[in-house]
Amino acid sequence: MFSARVIAIAFLFAAGAASAQPMAIAQAPTPTIAPPALPPALPPVVVSGDIVDTLKASGQFTILLKATDATNLTGFLRAQKNMTFFAPADTAFRALPPADLARLMTVPARAELQKLLIYHMVNARVPTVEFKGAVRSAPTMAGSPVELNGGDKFLVNEADITQADIITPNGVIHVIDKVLTPGWTPPAAQVAVAASAVTK
Repeated sequence: MFSARVIAIAFLFAAGAASAQPMAIAQAPTPTIAPPALPPALPPVVVSGDIVDTLKASGQFTILLKATDATNLTGFLRAQKNMTFFAPADTAFRALPPADLARLMTVPARAELQKLLIYHMVNARVPTVEFKGAVRSAPTMAGSPVELNGGDKFLVNEADITQADIITPNGVIHVIDKVLTPGWTPPAAQVAVAASAVTK
């Protein structure tokens, strides 16, 4: 039979051994940061007649078509035989400052809106094969050119062509993700102008 003293010593020894074991420190789980959500891809535009009918059937160009109606360009688009239309989807128009978009759709801004729209039109069929792997300029119906870039991705000025070469009976539609601005200049030209201003 163990004496009380032996039991007490054994208990103290066991307690000391337990305290010598390293304590496990609970680690807080590393928070996972989700990548930013990409905007949902627009459904592809399918040819459904001429340029106007194809844009209408898509349902993604309601602001653009409202603008062509307001500026009497819808009939003009239908009458064309061979043209290229860089068509901003509704998402592109909604990316404009709301006050600017609202002003453009007012009656006093009709001439400005019409000039903006015809800056998206070229009086010839320009499929992407015409500028793939190259940079070229194309005159628009507004009188000033756009820059077509067929490098790593297809661009018109600074806008991405999100769906290219929609071939309709009266022309080519390229869907773009930004509204083009008349008078836009390429970044290289902007730098040259800035450098020239500094040296004067």
